[in-house]
Amino acid sequence: MSLKSMTGFAQVPGQSGPYSWVWEARSVNGRGLEVRLRLPDAADGLEAPLRAAAKAALARGNVTIGLRLSRAQEEPGQAALSEAALSATMARLLQVEAAAQHAGVDLRAGTAAEILALPMLANATPDAPDHDWLDAAKAGIGPLFEAMTAARQAEGAALAVVLSAALDELETLVATAATQAAARANATRQSLRAKVNALLGEADSLDPGRLEQEMALLLVKSDVAEEIDRLRAHITAARALLIEDAPVGRKFDFLMQEFNREANTLCSKSGDVDLTQTGLAMKVVIDRMREQSQNIE
Repeated sequence: MSLKSMTGFAQVPGQSGPYSWVWEARSVNGRGLEVRLRLPDAADGLEAPLRAAAKAALARGNVTIGLRLSRAQEEPGQAALSEAALSATMARLLQVEAAAQHAGVDLRAGTAAEILALPMLANATPDAPDHDWLDAAKAGIGPLFEAMTAARQAEGAALAVVLSAALDELETLVATAATQAAARANATRQSLRAKVNALLGEADSLDPGRLEQEMALLLVKSDVAEEIDRLRAHITAARALLIEDAPVGRKFDFLMQEFNREANTLCSKSGDVDLTQTGLAMKVVIDRMREQSQNIE
């Protein structure tokens, strides 16, 4: 079965030079395809290829894609340093020294350790990496969506098993309803026939032909054969969707509405307690299928 769920999760790690990262993708139900990106500033250039890959691989779902980037652990004393912050700090120190000399104040020269301990350096964010890690990370986009697709297919396979079992259960209920409806029609016909005969015996002025027409009309109004036929057709259509090699979530949504409509009509036309109970049991199964079908891509 090729059914896909909209629920999935995937992770793809990577490393290049001193940088390591983890791609993460999560998807949940959604009416269409919505992609949210959580990327570090240094990875802004990956937004376009990410969105293109998501559109090519996925049809529906709310998808969140994140990239966690980190620098590999430095040697002791070799913490990452922002060159921009260092240049700005040195420029400020020169300004302070010039102002002090102009005022006749002699300042002691700071050591390198003291300069590195200054808050504007110690708290500075390391410079954006300029290594070729970006190309290596971009190469992980394909595997990320392959893993996401595999996860959604696995979830879809489980959904297909659940839905197939529910369709089997519904088919059994429809068969039961057909048997009950036939028995009820015979009983109703006999009951009406007895009443018509009684009326004809009591009143000579009644038109037998007109009474027969009214009896036939009552039988037609209470007949659920069309609803049963349509339910069977919908079951066949749903089973075909389970093996269709395409996104079928919206089609399942429509079928669930049709299932529910036919079951409601059957219950409203039923004049029999047993048939009504069977119709209500159908609605329970249909509602269960509807909830599950919300996950289908």
